[in-house]
Amino acid sequence: MTINIVRPFCRTASVGAAVVAALAGWATATQARVTEIVIDPARSVSPTFNGRVFGDVGMYEQIRGTASGELDPFDHRNALITDIRLAPRNANGKVEYKATFTLLKPVDMNNASGVLVYGISNRGGAAVGYNNIGVTPANPAGDGFDQKLGHVYLASGWQGDLGFNPDRETISVPTAKNPDGSSVTSPIFHRLQQVSGSTQSIPSLGRAPASLDTTQATLTTIAHENNRGERSGITRIPSERWAFADCRTQPFPGTPDPTRLCVAGGFDANLIYELVYTAKDPLVLGIGMAAMRDVVSFFRREMADDRGTANPIAGTTRWTIGYGRSQSGRFQKNFILLGFNEDENGRRVWDGAQPIIAGQMGQFNIRFANEGNISNLFEPGAEGPLWWGDYNDRARGRGEHSLLDRCQASHTCPKVFDDFGGPEIWYSRGSIGIAGTQGRTEIPLPHNVRRYYHAGTPHGGGDGGFQVAQPPIAGLTLASNPNPQTETRRALFIALVDWVTRGREPPASQYPTVRNGTLVPPTSRALGWPDIPNAPKPDGVINLLLDYDYGPDFRYNRQSGVMTRLVPRIKQVIPTLATKLNSDGNEVAGVMSVLLQAPLGTYTSWNSEASGPRAGTERSLAAGYIPFALTRAERLSSGDPRPSIEERYGSQEGYNCVVRRVAKNEVHKRLLLQEDADRLIADAAASNILPSDPDNHTARRVCRKDHDRDDDDDHHGHHDDHHHHDRH
Repeated sequence: MTINIVRPFCRTASVGAAVVAALAGWATATQARVTEIVIDPARSVSPTFNGRVFGDVGMYEQIRGTASGELDPFDHRNALITDIRLAPRNANGKVEYKATFTLLKPVDMNNASGVLVYGISNRGGAAVGYNNIGVTPANPAGDGFDQKLGHVYLASGWQGDLGFNPDRETISVPTAKNPDGSSVTSPIFHRLQQVSGSTQSIPSLGRAPASLDTTQATLTTIAHENNRGERSGITRIPSERWAFADCRTQPFPGTPDPTRLCVAGGFDANLIYELVYTAKDPLVLGIGMAAMRDVVSFFRREMADDRGTANPIAGTTRWTIGYGRSQSGRFQKNFILLGFNEDENGRRVWDGAQPIIAGQMGQFNIRFANEGNISNLFEPGAEGPLWWGDYNDRARGRGEHSLLDRCQASHTCPKVFDDFGGPEIWYSRGSIGIAGTQGRTEIPLPHNVRRYYHAGTPHGGGDGGFQVAQPPIAGLTLASNPNPQTETRRALFIALVDWVTRGREPPASQYPTVRNGTLVPPTSRALGWPDIPNAPKPDGVINLLLDYDYGPDFRYNRQSGVMTRLVPRIKQVIPTLATKLNSDGNEVAGVMSVLLQAPLGTYTSWNSEASGPRAGTERSLAAGYIPFALTRAERLSSGDPRPSIEERYGSQEGYNCVVRRVAKNEVHKRLLLQEDADRLIADAAASNILPSDPDNHTARRVCRKDHDRDDDDDHHGHHDDHHHHDRH
């Protein structure tokens, strides 16, 4: 791997007391919203990773602490935070918060690259670096990919409904109150699936029931439900048959408890439970976005806090890149949508952004939000724009808008890599971001956005390797999908850094489109699904876009506000699309891993429920796998139309040759790093999936055939890239 380390423009890692005092005054004058940082020596480690030296960068250290800040609720950059006007204020009229932070930095900042990488924590977990391979408790840095680059990695707390915990990435945000000090209340709902026992926990922090009187709430069971929101077997449980209570040690009605739900006779795992009640005292959760903005801006630009405590990386950052995975990637899209990439001084926060495996958004600036949920049925998640370019949402009557509206107005948009895979299409309605709510043609990407679709991968990518057999998944129709994303994403990360720091054009966007016929209706016929014996079909599996009515206080285009109509009425069902398949059942568009180009089976972007109230529909962010027959005789015996592994590759040498050639091609396209190509080639050679052919007859035949196919693919690929750049 070639690493281009760009040295920072100045070195101020050690700042004298007089200079710090002067700079602290400057920080106050520029109104840095982080007012104080406190470094916790007990949670900081120097050096970390057992003193391991990472090439020319040297050793790393970890600095942990808290960042306290305050927000002007009347500043237009903060005013769109739901309920911020109802938050308590300090003597300065500002709204306060306190968040944890973690810095992972070179011990010698003279060896740092000048790039600050911000990893958005997922549900309070660590997020400082994500590209390392081979991470174990004994070797926490794995292969040290992130550290060898010399970047500084930062994470901080943002998810207010987790509660403040200094051992995780968390934040303390205020509770909204009415002007007279009384509790703010409004309706909310909570769904429980595949649950049993007598007692179930319900989210309570910032969502506590206003009353434990069950006559003021409803608990309903649903026997069957599909992805159109159509339900049957609906039964309302009488109020005297359930309670806000704990029945684990005391029989029903148990001990009153606002954090738990108890049902007489226990829960039935074959039913869906839907609780609607009035909640009180909502947390002002949108403050988490402002806090993240301010923490990044402080460490990027400020020399010291208001009390004179020095920024540990002061003066060393020239560029910032933010990334989020899954929930935190959805949060990142909301962050950009709501304009938080502009700090309170009008400056850009992230120069580059990489929302990863984030097909839709979520409930991050909504009263009584459950931020950890992933936008299941009836939950908000796809109400705002899912597209980066301007698009008129005529289907829902919401006018022309995009994820970039606010940052374009303030000239603070980052360069964006939109990076996702199969379940983000099948579960998270990802085709809406490509082709809009009408699905007739793709929405052109703005000049600052590239899109990379990881074809045929599970959520976040599979474990990789070159093995034919894969383990089953309980309750699902298909086995686990091993198709990886990691190697591609490492190459993309290098490309994003190069784009931000050097202006080097990244690899062309690769994703399915309506225009070229690779984004189609999700039916067996339109997709081209092969007739695989004893395998389920994709028909009826995909999640559709449901147009919900949350009431007049919900701000749909901003994915914000207050839901007052619950459970929401479905106004219309908007179809979603999926990626076209080849005769093997594998996807034909997007970035393809080495494994997908040297396949050992069919790697599906979906995996349906085998039984239960949602049988036949997509399991939350699931993907599947159907192996090829090993031999021709085995294939003919089962009636499988897909050629066997033996027929495809002939021998182990033939398979190795295909892997080598594919890996070389991907390195050439800058979608695979040479070090990862070498590792994959070695892993394939060690897989022993086929007998060896000492004379190499089959290897020569397969390699020659594969070489001809690669020449064709290169020709078409260059044509597609040329079209891409013309459009941009």
